[in-house]
Amino acid sequence: MEQFLLSGLATGAIYALVAVGFVVIYNVTGIINFAQGEFAMCGAMTAAALVAAAVPLPLALLAGVALSALVGLVAWYAALRGAANSSIVVQIIITIGLSIALRGIALLVFGSSPKSLPAFGHGSALLLGAATLAPQQLWVFGIVIVLMGLLWLLFERTRLGSALLAAAMDRPAARLMGIDPLAMGAFAFVLSATLAGIAGVAIAPITLATYNMGLALGLKGFVAAILGGISSIPGAVIGGLLLGVVESVGSGLLPSGSKDAIAFVVLIAVLFARPEGILGHRAQRV
Repeated sequence: MEQFLLSGLATGAIYALVAVGFVVIYNVTGIINFAQGEFAMCGAMTAAALVAAAVPLPLALLAGVALSALVGLVAWYAALRGAANSSIVVQIIITIGLSIALRGIALLVFGSSPKSLPAFGHGSALLLGAATLAPQQLWVFGIVIVLMGLLWLLFERTRLGSALLAAAMDRPAARLMGIDPLAMGAFAFVLSATLAGIAGVAIAPITLATYNMGLALGLKGFVAAILGGISSIPGAVIGGLLLGVVESVGSGLLPSGSKDAIAFVVLIAVLFARPEGILGHRAQRV
C-alpha cells in the first residue's frame, strides 16, 4: 500500500501541473482549455526527438518546454483570442479542435512510435519504509515544489501577477487601470503551456512519450482541476495529488484496465457531491 501511495503522489504531481494550467487560463480568460494535455505532449515529444538526434539532454528539455510555450502563444492568437467573448460551448469546441489538430501534427512530425527520454539524473532509489521512489519521481516532486513556490511569488509578490488577478476579477475595471486583458490572456496561455511542457518532459522518462499522450494527461488534469475547484491553484494541486493516489491505489486493487476509468468515476462523484470542488466557492443564485 505504501508503494501505491508514493507512486500515486508522483503521478498526481504531474496531474497537478496540468491542472494548474487549466486554472490559470480559466481564471484570466474564462476559457476551459482542452488542448492543455497537447501542450505537455509537445514538450515531451520534442525533447525526446532531440535527444534521439544526439542533442544534450538539458538543451533538449529547454527546447521542449520552449516549444510548448510557443504553441500556447500561437494557440491564443490564432484560435482563441477572437473567441474570448464567445460562449463557453464555442470556446470548448475550439479547444477540442485545437487538441485534435495538435495530435495530428505531432503524428505527422514525430510518428506513432513511442519515444524514450532519459531520466534527469542518476542515483539509487529512495527507500521509504516498504516503498521506494525512483530518482525520476524525486525529480518530479522537486520540480512541482519549486514551480508552486514560483507561482506563489508571481501572484503574490509581482505587479504582473497582480495584473493577471485583476484581469481575472474584473476586465472592464482592469482596462480602466491600464491593464490589457487580451495581453494577460496571451501570458496566461504561455504560462500554462510552459507548466504543461515541464509536466510532459518530467513524466516522459517514466511513461515514454507518444503523440497521443496529451489526451489522457489533459483529461486527468481537467478532472484534478474540477476536483480541487476550477478557480483555485492550491485546489488544483490538492486535486491532482488526490487523483493520483486514488488512481494508483485503485489500479492496485482493481483490474489494470480500469485505471483510466477511475478518473472519470471521481469526476462524476465530485460533480454530484461538491460541484464547486474542494477549495472552490459555491456559486450564488440571483
